[in-house]
Amino acid sequence: MTDRPDEFAWISRLAALTRGDSRALGLSDDAAIIPSRPGFDLVVSKDALVEGVHFLPGQPLDLVARRLLRTSLSDLAAKAAEPFGYFLMTAWPADRGWAERDAFIAGLAEDGALFGVSLLGGDTVATPGPLTLSATVMGWTPSGGAVLRSGARQGDLVMVCGCIGDGWLGLQAVLGKLEDPTGRLTKHFETPEPLFALSALLRAYARAAADVSDGLIADLGHVARASGLAAVVDLEGLPLSAEAKTWCGNRSAEARLTLATGGDDYAIVCAVAPADADTFLAGVRALGLVAACVGSFSVGSGVRVCFNGQTVDVVKPGWTHSL
Repeated sequence: MTDRPDEFAWISRLAALTRGDSRALGLSDDAAIIPSRPGFDLVVSKDALVEGVHFLPGQPLDLVARRLLRTSLSDLAAKAAEPFGYFLMTAWPADRGWAERDAFIAGLAEDGALFGVSLLGGDTVATPGPLTLSATVMGWTPSGGAVLRSGARQGDLVMVCGCIGDGWLGLQAVLGKLEDPTGRLTKHFETPEPLFALSALLRAYARAAADVSDGLIADLGHVARASGLAAVVDLEGLPLSAEAKTWCGNRSAEARLTLATGGDDYAIVCAVAPADADTFLAGVRALGLVAACVGSFSVGSGVRVCFNGQTVDVVKPGWTHSL
């Protein structure tokens, strides 16, 4: 066998990732068959990673595979959905042989087993450009139970579950711009944790939610806009890890704004009624996660950022692609 895989040899290697799921049809067809599940809604989300944009050239492909799956699944976690499967698209440059591709498969196999998701199908092509990857993930929620971005109400509180800033700090560590003696920040960036542990609490208390992938300010803005409201966020209240607090030091507003707009945190920002706030926060903390109330929703539009009672100018609320 040469080290230049063809399409069908690649598909045969992927077959084990179906985990025996009959819906995948053994990857022998051009489609998958997903029977309806009475009493449940199907939730579908799609994400992509491009080498040199979302991950560094030369990064181990088992970690890239796990990052692809985890960042995609994070969207389902924010919807309080239970994941079960995914479709995969890969566009491989000619210089990636079996060693790199088998490492990629190993990463998918590891996290497919961890999160209980099966490969159901997809597509693979060659490309003269950078390695490009995409996953379409699927999960179930009880009918009408998905937590959308659009449900926040005037007076709801802005809750953040998970640390803010560790994604950006982890990227700095990967780039060699920040020391990471424990490796925790690097691990957070390379293999973020989708917060499925929050599903029951989100269904019970959250009126709207989003995962924090582009940056807290940007993703809160998505929730506010979808809900037809304005939001205010106080940088003093951000839930920060010990490493983030150390990095901020005495740089106050500027440093905290950097963390709140950096992205790649995969925390969850959500809207909770004031009457439910204490119960919600206690429930999140009982799961071993950090959580904080960082603001509120009101009539209007946009996101106002404050520190020490003063409005902070925000030039760029988070990551965005220039298309």
